Amino acid sequence: MDDLDALDTVGDPAITLPEVIYRASCPECRTSFELSADALRLAIGGSHRTTFYSFTCPDCGSSVRKPAGDRIVELLTDGGVRTMRLHTG
Repeated sequence: MDDLDALDTVGDPAITLPEVIYRASCPECRTSFELSADALRLAIGGSHRTTFYSFTCPDCGSSVRKPAGDRIVELLTDGGVRTMRLHTG
């Protein structure tokens, strides 16, 4: 059956989704650039003050940490950014 052939390609590892690219800027050197999901890390804490994303500036090498509200968390997790949940206690 032709339908079975089509189903066989659903799990095909050769079929990949397009890579998500994020625009970011560095507060140290003030440059803007694009980063892949692999270059970003998301930490989700118990409050908005402890929820942030981080990356290393590709131009100056500075470690950058920025707050992440609900919309940023959604965009980053949907794009495949690695997420770490912070526990308190």
